[in-house]
Amino acid sequence: MNRPTVLFVCVKNSGKSQMAAALMRRIAGDDIEVFSAGTHPGAELNSLSAQSLQELGIDVAGEHPKPIDAELLRRADVVVTLGREAHVDPVPGPRFENWDTDEPSRRGIDGIERMRLIRDDIQTRVRELATELQAAAANH
Repeated sequence: MNRPTVLFVCVKNSGKSQMAAALMRRIAGDDIEVFSAGTHPGAELNSLSAQSLQELGIDVAGEHPKPIDAELLRRADVVVTLGREAHVDPVPGPRFENWDTDEPSRRGIDGIERMRLIRDDIQTRVRELATELQAAAANH
């Protein structure tokens, strides 16, 4: 089976894209090659994002914010930007999609509760993408 490759991108690569990548690794295992990056990488992971993943038994302690790798961008099957702020100039090859994720702070929800809602929204989207990519790979 040919493993599809997914690149998750947000601005800082410290929260949402790291969360999506960690969730995809958990959900798809070795079926899908998973990467994350930021358009303007931050200095470290968002601690609340890491905490919300830890609640699911997912440890991201070894991860760190990274810039977009141009070669990886070209060879990805799917590039997902998370949120409205991250923009990646499309290149030939990958399918590009944007996940306009839930932003609980607009409703006055902050802290770990905000991060849990964002995590759950991303997890639902990751499950759908994993199912789609695994089915496509199995049919090739």
